Amino acid sequence: MTKVSIGLRGWRFDESELFDENGEFRPLTEMSPDTRDRIARLMVVVNDPCDCCWLIHGETDKQRCRSARVVYGEPLHEVVLCNQHESDFLYWFREEDGNLLTGERTFDSAFHQWFADGGRAPDSYDGLEHVDTDPDDVPTPTPAEELPSMDEKLAELDDETLADLDVNLDDLDI
Repeated sequence: MTKVSIGLRGWRFDESELFDENGEFRPLTEMSPDTRDRIARLMVVVNDPCDCCWLIHGETDKQRCRSARVVYGEPLHEVVLCNQHESDFLYWFREEDGNLLTGERTFDSAFHQWFADGGRAPDSYDGLEHVDTDPDDVPTPTPAEELPSMDEKLAELDDETLADLDVNLDDLDI
């Protein structure tokens, strides 16, 4: 089964879950909840600036930030990075025990704090070598349905379900 990234590198999806036998995007209702959540979240963060660039330049100088090219973490606790800052994240994750926070709600904020405190990969640190294979063969989605935002999806859940999911709405900018 082939894995593919959509929009940003990092999150990988089973190709058969995303595309039908004609190579078209499946309706969201045919995707697993995890895939549906990641696709919906990707639609929000795909045009975001790199988190590290934003920490350096801030909102007032946001135009100097590079665009995100990669995403790591879980939806709502993800880190989005430009190519230049990916090695900083990988160093934190591999060498500074960031991997111990995988799946935790503090994953993104712990990396942001490490970076804001001056954490960086050494110049000699090698990140990942990415190989794009046939990026033009991935179809461009033309959703026939309006995708709900993550905020709308969370608003539909009752308090008991939110508690079971360990969702903290304080993290959202609503």
